[in-house]
Amino acid sequence: MPKSVYKIELLSRGHDREGFDCGSEPLNAYFRQTARQHTERGISRTFVMVEEEAGEPKPILGFFTLNICQIRADQLSPELAHKLPREVAGIKLGRLAVAANRQRQGLGKLLLVAAMKKVVEVFESAGGIGLFVDAKDEAARAYYEQFGFNSLPDNALQLFLPLPTLRKALEDPAS
Repeated sequence: MPKSVYKIELLSRGHDREGFDCGSEPLNAYFRQTARQHTERGISRTFVMVEEEAGEPKPILGFFTLNICQIRADQLSPELAHKLPREVAGIKLGRLAVAANRQRQGLGKLLLVAAMKKVVEVFESAGGIGLFVDAKDEAARAYYEQFGFNSLPDNALQLFLPLPTLRKALEDPAS
């Protein structure tokens, strides 16, 4: 059986949003009803993973959403905060989901790495300090921590991956 080749694309009308199910109704509802509108309005960008050879409409294997965010430096660890201006820019990983029938196959990691690469591209043009994510629960927090994310001091479910750590993770052949 030939190995699948995946690609990441900006969500468009050519993707089968209605056929996507990750097992989480809030994520499914956002993806089906809101994601493309937010992309068109410039609120966020949703990227989808599809198989290279997929027909039309392209079935979605997973997706992630990114948007620019602003954070007060005092929300970060004191070691980081003292080096920064009062407010700093970053990117927020708003959502990440894998189709229920494709979970536990490593696609979540591929999506996260693709998101990290997008973050680096943006920071090369506009600057920023890192990637933020709000974990939905302790299991999600543990998942992100394995990639180098650290909890913010005031909320264990709000996590941050500093740009240097992010770059290092992308350089690591094991990632």
